[in-house]
Amino acid sequence: MDRAARDRLKWKCRRGLLELDLVLERFLQGPAAQLTDEQLERLGELLEQPDNELWDAVCGRSERFDGRYPDLVERLRAC
Repeated sequence: MDRAARDRLKWKCRRGLLELDLVLERFLQGPAAQLTDEQLERLGELLEQPDNELWDAVCGRSERFDGRYPDLVERLRAC
């Protein structure tokens, strides 16, 4: 993934929900560095979700997310 795409992904991680913003920031500073380009692309897709739905998945209140993302959601939950 080129630098411009990574910058766009970083921008998508800026959210209106503070709790989600903090988790995504920690994720980008640590575990995201180990993701493949394919996983980073899927992360970008996951970030298309509305804040409240994404937060519910990340904090474990909901298991209703696309089946392509369980590994990413688990990594986000670990942050």
